[in-house]
Amino acid sequence: MTTELRIEGMTCDHCAETIRRALERLPGVRAEVSFAAGLARIDTDGQASRAELFAAVSGAGFSAGPSASAPKARTGQDGDGLHVAVIGSGSGAFAAALRAVESGARVTMIEAGTVGGTCVNVGCVPSKILLRGAHAAHAQSSHPFDGVSRVRPTVDRAAMVAQQQARVAELRRAKYEDLVAGNPGIELVRGFASFEDARTLRVEEAGGVARTLRPDRFLIAAGASASIPEIPGLAGKPYWTSTEALVAEEVPEHLLVLGGSLVAVELAQAFLRLGAQVTLLARSTLFSKEEPALGQGLAEALAGEGMNILLHTVPARVHHGSAGFHLETSGGTITGDRLLVATGRRPNTTRLGLERAGVVTVPGGAIPVDERLRTNVSHIYAVGDCTTLPQFVYVAAAAGTRAAINMTGGDAVLDLTTMPAVAFTDPQVAWVGLTEAAARARGLAVESRTLALENVPRALANFDTRGFVKLVAEASSGHFLGAQVLAAEGGEVIQAAALALRARMTVHDLASELFPYLTMVEGLKLAAQAFTRDVRQLSCCAG
Repeated sequence: MTTELRIEGMTCDHCAETIRRALERLPGVRAEVSFAAGLARIDTDGQASRAELFAAVSGAGFSAGPSASAPKARTGQDGDGLHVAVIGSGSGAFAAALRAVESGARVTMIEAGTVGGTCVNVGCVPSKILLRGAHAAHAQSSHPFDGVSRVRPTVDRAAMVAQQQARVAELRRAKYEDLVAGNPGIELVRGFASFEDARTLRVEEAGGVARTLRPDRFLIAAGASASIPEIPGLAGKPYWTSTEALVAEEVPEHLLVLGGSLVAVELAQAFLRLGAQVTLLARSTLFSKEEPALGQGLAEALAGEGMNILLHTVPARVHHGSAGFHLETSGGTITGDRLLVATGRRPNTTRLGLERAGVVTVPGGAIPVDERLRTNVSHIYAVGDCTTLPQFVYVAAAAGTRAAINMTGGDAVLDLTTMPAVAFTDPQVAWVGLTEAAARARGLAVESRTLALENVPRALANFDTRGFVKLVAEASSGHFLGAQVLAAEGGEVIQAAALALRARMTVHDLASELFPYLTMVEGLKLAAQAFTRDVRQLSCCAG
């Protein structure tokens, strides 16, 4: 039997813990007490009477009353009375918590580290600030316009980091910390959570205080951390992960980068543009899981800026000494003063006790979820980088909102068929939908067109024709299936392609749409027109 009591007199979380202990001295009683909500939720096996519960609270120095008069965060529909525990405080966790409270649930959010998760603290926000600063430095010395002087900029990396971290702190406060502080339906608990069983969380708070939670629903949003490859000699060396690179206050003379995907290439180009010599070593090719032309085109662009790119190269051993890092490769030894390891991320699931809750994981520790964000345990959900979902912040946030809807009685599905993706290199790498190879693997008869940017007026006006727009369509109907873009504003272009894919447009529909001139997104229209005509023979603005 479950009883809720309104508790008066609490002034802090320690008060709540004192009441919980007093209640659990009674036989057959398990309790959860929230200072923020002013409530005690008590499960009993019938041995303890209601009068004894009141007496236990009174004996601890507080007063109790019926929960009907207790304040609720908000009134909802299906979520009223539910208690949701959220492990983590990143974008997926916050999206879920806010939506759950809107539906009438109360939320306990548990965070062992810095509030805000990866994106605002050590991911999207600081990395895009770094990339933009590096772009500004590069433009001073390498722009294509005659009549405008080109100068080698002075780079004060410490000043860049200070500005970057000030903006990170500002956004963390405004978009995370203040939201929790101002929402009475969300209680933030600082500590490390692990499952004792499928219905119980144990939270180790600061100072060694342990707290037990027994919510109705659980959301695991624990995020991920840098994955370090098992290369002989690498362990224990002072290499950088992306976290250290983003706050490094010096520009290396020669930066060695391990990795061939998004984080590796973004940071490698940023430091190259800030003045470092950069050698990048990729296990296979750049963006090896995507359309091959994207990685090939980007490699050409990066090499054109002076980056040394070694494909299909993994160090046999790493050495470190006073002269820096030495990587043994099949082509010889490569030396640099700094080493950035950006070879992927691993889910933060090892210490969660998932096996005690019966939650299964795939090799590597990621949690598989269905389209409604449920794990194999019906009342336990998971979102974000700790799952098998794509590791993008907007996917985590969308999943968090939908998980909350489902946890509070609704029915929402996460559909990723039109999920766009962007790497913020220059030119940017972007894609959505199916590649030509993926479509053929599904048994579809397809055709494609690749439009070089020398055919896009905006690229010509920018004096930057690096890249292309590729469209994939069903051969018989022209139904649009996917797009791959390598262009300076590829991230802006790809969202238009995603909307066209969502609307189930054909390439013929795209070809007849109005696109503003001069814009890079006009490349979509021109690539679509290329299915039926030679766009090189068209005048500007050809409709």
